[in-house]
Amino acid sequence: MKRIICTVLLFSFANFFAQVGIGTNSPVEQLHVAGTTSNIRVEGLNNPNNVKNLGGNSNSRVFVNAAGDLVLGERTNNIEVIMDVYNYLDDAEDSGGDDSNVITQTGTGTGYQIAGYPDNIGPGLSNFTLSKKAIVEINYNLSWKIQKNNSSIIDDGAERIFQTFMYLIQESGPVADGPYPKLVTTDADGVGLLIGQALGLSGQFYNNKDGNLGAYKFFYNNGTDYVKLKPGTYRPMFKAQIAVNTAGGTGAVKAYIGGGNDEIQVIAHYYN
Repeated sequence: MKRIICTVLLFSFANFFAQVGIGTNSPVEQLHVAGTTSNIRVEGLNNPNNVKNLGGNSNSRVFVNAAGDLVLGERTNNIEVIMDVYNYLDDAEDSGGDDSNVITQTGTGTGYQIAGYPDNIGPGLSNFTLSKKAIVEINYNLSWKIQKNNSSIIDDGAERIFQTFMYLIQESGPVADGPYPKLVTTDADGVGLLIGQALGLSGQFYNNKDGNLGAYKFFYNNGTDYVKLKPGTYRPMFKAQIAVNTAGGTGAVKAYIGGGNDEIQVIAHYYN
């Protein structure tokens, strides 16, 4: 009988120490903090106890080290704006060569064309560099206008969609991943990107029945996306398309991209 009691008590204590509940009598994890407004405070990570705490004007990112301890990262372990360029693309309405910013109308389907080239070349102007892996956030605001037969105003009332996306050219990186430059079609984990390369796909519908409006005004596509990237240097570029349900009878419709005040912002979220 004594052995049975001891065994029961032993299992009870094992159960008690296996799961601890704060604010609950039914913990479902080894440590369970219940309550819709509950929180956890670690005074060793606060400010001023920890010099890596960013203080009252910002949140400090907490990491788990190899031993399983909670630690604060360096300032650069958090978020860094690595590219912020105003008027990124060349404004000239150029219809020839690799730097063309002229998009020719297609029918339905995929008719994306390379659109534009950076106005200024150099670090932070036409490319950005990652020293380590990061989740990269890209934001862009891209200007465009549509016209017909090079100078005429569109007045056919046809419904069109104008779509844009950013793609990346990797200019340098790990030697084992070369040769460079090369088109980025997968993320750092080898997962394929949309349409083989697209980031921040964005589009707007457009039509114009009144010949006095629309054709010479700039419109804007805004795109945001996230991608994991390996260390290296990358150049943001764009592709665009004008699609129309029926191309017949609409004439030589074209769009010019980047002639307004377009902008690119790239933010690195470091995670290792």
